[in-house]
Amino acid sequence: MAKIIIGVLIVTVVVIAGFMILDPKISPTNTPAITEVVDSNALGGYSYTIEGEVNKPGTYSLGENITMADLISAAGGVTTNADDLAFFDDATLTKGTTYYIASKYNANDICNTDPIIKVNINVDAADTLTSINGITSSIASSIVSYRSGTGQFRTLEQIMEVYGVGNATYRKVRNFITLHE
Repeated sequence: MAKIIIGVLIVTVVVIAGFMILDPKISPTNTPAITEVVDSNALGGYSYTIEGEVNKPGTYSLGENITMADLISAAGGVTTNADDLAFFDDATLTKGTTYYIASKYNANDICNTDPIIKVNINVDAADTLTSINGITSSIASSIVSYRSGTGQFRTLEQIMEVYGVGNATYRKVRNFITLHE
């Protein structure tokens, strides 16, 4: 009986090894995608995190006074699904902040034929902003007041500076807003 169990174990190991040789994409464990992580103290603690539609999401240590273009370049560029209207290349970034590159198409739409309907938080009227689920009339009014007093939004994350917009609202609306036309 012991010989049969040992034989079955040996055959199982040989079959698994054979599959891994034939298809190297099969991993023996279910590990999540690895992102680039850099020691934030490597360049004086200037770390920036980027997620969303970039080729290598992760945390990067890039120095002081970098732009969105610098961070995107460090992350291997944007994907073909990145919405270039949702970021400014020349926006100066704040260290320790996580930046998001929004999708142009719905990730759940396999064919990706219809772009996501979005509003422009820098130019659209308050009633247009409320067409997005998560932006109430009071938040829309606050967005208009904020941009009138402060100037245009340079990053999607800047919307969290608006009264009434917290992290949860930001995450809910970030794929449905743009910064320029």
